[in-house]
Amino acid sequence: MKLLSVNVSMPKEIVVGDKVVVTGIFKTPISGRVQVGTLGLQGDGQADLENHGGIYKAVYTYPAEHYAYWAHELGRNDFSFGQFGENLTVEGWIEDQVHIGDVFRIGSVLLEVTQPRVPCYKLAAKMNLPTFPKLFAKSGRVGFYQRVLSKGALAAGDGIERVKTNEQGVTVREIMDVMYFQRNNVELMKRAIAIPALTPSWRDEFKERLGMALNAPEA
Repeated sequence: MKLLSVNVSMPKEIVVGDKVVVTGIFKTPISGRVQVGTLGLQGDGQADLENHGGIYKAVYTYPAEHYAYWAHELGRNDFSFGQFGENLTVEGWIEDQVHIGDVFRIGSVLLEVTQPRVPCYKLAAKMNLPTFPKLFAKSGRVGFYQRVLSKGALAAGDGIERVKTNEQGVTVREIMDVMYFQRNNVELMKRAIAIPALTPSWRDEFKERLGMALNAPEA
């Protein structure tokens, strides 16, 4: 596993339809070692702090392997690293091989996987394709957010070491599926809420669903 690119941007205004919105999704690669703190990378920022950023979504990672898939699927060849709004473009780090709660070391930074990325209209604007968020979510090629367990620095070219894993846990792909496509999978939700690393808002959602399922009258 390898870190191919480090991408950052500060929020800027763009026009979406008839509205002016502020977004930090237009990430571009930078060179050299980059400091990473509790709330993310130096020189990076998010505009919508309710849905992006914060401790549990401090760093967004996306597998480089998916670039070829989207190039073929969309018939495009204009992609560059940071295309999907990711901070880290990586190689060999795929959603169905990574579990919520897995811990990785890149450079001197320790990162813990917390949840998949949920696409929004700003990604549609970035891709200039209104239907892209639905395609993105359905594909399962969504990347994942991480919490910074240990601050430090990293750079493109660094190797990626898996420090901790739970192979009996819930993968990024599985938890994306149960959130949006297998919404009544009670057993998977039970497994998910038992993971300490899971973003609290996701745990609350699964707890609410489980409560409704357990209290539902029998048919």
